[in-house]
Amino acid sequence: MRIRPFRYNPSPEISVIEYASTFCCFLILILVIPTGNFECSSCNMGYLNSVLQSSSQVHAEYGPVSGGGLSQNGKFSYGYASSPGKRSSMEDFYETRIDGVDGEIVGLFGVFDGIFLYYFLYISPSFLHTCMQILVLVICSNAVAVLEAISHGLLLAQDSTVLKVVYLIFTSTAVSGHGGARAAEYVKQNLFSNLIRHPKFISDTKSAIADAYNHTDSEFLKSENNQNRDAGSTASTAILVGDRLLVANVGDSRAVICRGGNAFAVSRDHKPDQSDERQRIEDAGGFVMWAGTWRVGGVLAVSRAFGDRLLKQYVVADPEIQEEKIDSSLEFLILASDGLWDVVTNEEAVAMVKPIQDPEQAAKRLMQEACQRGSADNITCVVVRFLASQGGSSRTVPA
Repeated sequence: MRIRPFRYNPSPEISVIEYASTFCCFLILILVIPTGNFECSSCNMGYLNSVLQSSSQVHAEYGPVSGGGLSQNGKFSYGYASSPGKRSSMEDFYETRIDGVDGEIVGLFGVFDGIFLYYFLYISPSFLHTCMQILVLVICSNAVAVLEAISHGLLLAQDSTVLKVVYLIFTSTAVSGHGGARAAEYVKQNLFSNLIRHPKFISDTKSAIADAYNHTDSEFLKSENNQNRDAGSTASTAILVGDRLLVANVGDSRAVICRGGNAFAVSRDHKPDQSDERQRIEDAGGFVMWAGTWRVGGVLAVSRAFGDRLLKQYVVADPEIQEEKIDSSLEFLILASDGLWDVVTNEEAVAMVKPIQDPEQAAKRLMQEACQRGSADNITCVVVRFLASQGGSSRTVPA
């Protein structure tokens, strides 16, 4: 079906009666539709109750977990710790894996943070009037189809308010925190498997990592193609091959190393307000706006991620990759979700880990400190200690 462009022409003046009636209708939209009591023959919302029910139960029984291990060649040990923190659901996942590829002992470590999309309501007469103008359009259509039409330029909004409204209505009917967990779990289960199967994994590891990230993203989007919902995940990963440490990331989970006793970030948080990220988004036809923090389309607080198909044109899964040489000056690596980094600086994290030789205990120390400092998010930490002293000078190779 060909979709005709929808053009919005805002009314310059709105009476008090119109304001009140529109506000009441909008409250009905928010409060009634999510309960499943609203019925519309043109809408496919049958899945909603099960999504909302399962969302409240996801990981509710989970408490903090931790563990660790040692590589077969004795060159590195690792530990992890993960907790829902103050959240009732758990959207963080982690992977600690040691494998053999072409005779090489390979370490693969990752932290994956499911993205819950936060939507904001801007109350103003013109905004509420806009709600009423497009309310029928959204209710009598599939909300996902409307969003997809906007993202592909088929619905032409002369005011970004229209886009905000559709996003808000969409979150009332289709998005839950459970979506982020789904995406993060998929990346955990598939990213490293796709990577080690890559024919150039040993010979051209950087290219293999980039391909694996994008292939995993593409396959996840295909698996979600028939779902009336959206989901996303960050990823911060570390791959140890021989005397090389390669760190790749999308989103705001972060990797920090301790080299020569000092803390160095080896990944960059992908935020929409960074000049290069903002330019890339705008060049692709998107926009960045302030909504509590800087967000892509006023919605998403990271500029790169797996999934998030409704914003995929702007929110890419292309990883930034940094390579470090593993030598005697490289002491340990920390991978963690933003539940840690929101309340602990890079330098503080390194200082906490330094005196703790057991990486599992070090990861637990970081997790506990984040909890004590009031982190409001899930908290997941992975610590890798490098045990073998190897020759060669330290170097950083840009991606």
